[in-house]
Amino acid sequence: MVRIGYTMMTEQAGPRELVQHVVRAEEASFDFSVTSDHYFPWLAEQGHSPYAWSVLGAAAQATSRIPLMTYVTCPTMRYHPVVVAQKAATMQLLSDGRFRLGLGSGENLNEHVVGGGWPPVDVRHQMLEEAVEIIRALFEGGHVNHRGEHFDVESARLWDLPDQPPPIGIAVSGKRSCALAGRLADLVIATEPKPELLEAFDRGGGEGKPRVGQLPVCYDPDRDAAVERAHAQFRWFGNGWKVNSELPHPDSFASATQFVRPDDVAASIPCGSDPDDFVEAVRPYAEAGFTEVALVQVGGESQHAFLDWSERTLLPALRKAFG
Repeated sequence: MVRIGYTMMTEQAGPRELVQHVVRAEEASFDFSVTSDHYFPWLAEQGHSPYAWSVLGAAAQATSRIPLMTYVTCPTMRYHPVVVAQKAATMQLLSDGRFRLGLGSGENLNEHVVGGGWPPVDVRHQMLEEAVEIIRALFEGGHVNHRGEHFDVESARLWDLPDQPPPIGIAVSGKRSCALAGRLADLVIATEPKPELLEAFDRGGGEGKPRVGQLPVCYDPDRDAAVERAHAQFRWFGNGWKVNSELPHPDSFASATQFVRPDDVAASIPCGSDPDDFVEAVRPYAEAGFTEVALVQVGGESQHAFLDWSERTLLPALRKAFG
């Protein structure tokens, strides 16, 4: 069985609209939801980037059933890990236990805003590992002091703790991050349906733990309009994580994708209104062993139409195909 989720894409809608969207996703019977945590959109055409944690707090109060999750938060530069721990504990309380904390080593696009340069990937992994250690220590209660290679913590304590701390997910893209996630995470997060990522996660200690993927889709009754919108707003998606994590600005993504054609995007993102196309796009995740897949509908203004169609057509088709 594959659980189907909905993505609150902060890069393409404002804060009030995002909350409205997840309320409708709950009504439409999506199994869970995830939220991006950006300072910049990927491309200027997307046009938004509100503070994800304020959106999450509002979403927790506006919904009652649908699980919430960051997909993902970087706990090393823009946010200190003690602040992430406090935010996550508060979200778990606000949501009555529906929150999962998705973490990753970050993207230059969002983390450069605080200065200090952009570390190489091996240092980013070291920082993430140390941050997870701090967050878990704070979740246990009591005062935490820490003198590490990358972070210092001075007598920190979380005064409002849930009975059960939020599960921690870690995003992976290669062998090192998979080994780290297998050792430290309660679940694994990926944006590509690569079986080798899950196999490496299992070898690192992740066997039996949930595995969450994400898939961009572009519903529209007019397939040509869907392809045009997907190209305008999501042509960066095919760059791969080694490129996407390094570029510093939406203008950089525009330059890096200037030769990407609409047909190139349509080859990797299902576009239009044929549910079979969307089912076949989810299938590689199911076959790779993902237990959950969060869909990202491209285009902020198209969310309500997508959610209506999902309730009526797409979700029944996906559940028939994958349980």
